[in-house]
Amino acid sequence: MKKAHKIDQRRALNQPETYIKPPKKIPLLLRIGLFIAKKETGKDLLPARLLTWYPRAAIGSGVLEMMTAKGQTEQERRLLNLVRLQASLICSCTFCIDMNAVGIVKNGISDDELAVLQGRRAVQSVDSFSLRELLALEYAISLSSTPPDLSAQFIKNLTTAFSEAEIVMLASTIASVNYWARLNQGLGIPPAGFSDRCLLYQRDQ
Repeated sequence: MKKAHKIDQRRALNQPETYIKPPKKIPLLLRIGLFIAKKETGKDLLPARLLTWYPRAAIGSGVLEMMTAKGQTEQERRLLNLVRLQASLICSCTFCIDMNAVGIVKNGISDDELAVLQGRRAVQSVDSFSLRELLALEYAISLSSTPPDLSAQFIKNLTTAFSEAEIVMLASTIASVNYWARLNQGLGIPPAGFSDRCLLYQRDQ
């Protein structure tokens, strides 16, 4: 019954089955990487398994994920979670949304704030975001759109509110989500079941 429900949910989200299957034989080095990923996430991650078809991509993607900023303080972890969620929603990557939704409660993201990220509420209607968070969310939206739209005034505001290192941290985090989103969508990878929340981005509302 659960399996049927998952299939129906996947169809409702226009989420296809994976286009290819993982290889039956995986090199030892990559199996070690899969073991580490499973230990850290609690999931046997399908993207990681599919990447083992091309070891260079598997290793490069693994290093990219390991080096992505995790946050040193509560405020930084919340900021990065907001940015990852916003980029995931803009890219409409159900796997990424599912994975990043895990931090919603832990990082104190309220339902009203989530509605803003989803495009269901105007950002002006929610006053709980800090100025830095608002700028980071706008940055995530811009960098996840094609082409990116970064005005001179926005860059001035961004460089005033964040240090050089913080801007690189934000840009690389947003770019990482975009990478995984396109990879997951390109391989038809469905959500992994990290969260029971179904989040979609609503445009032009």
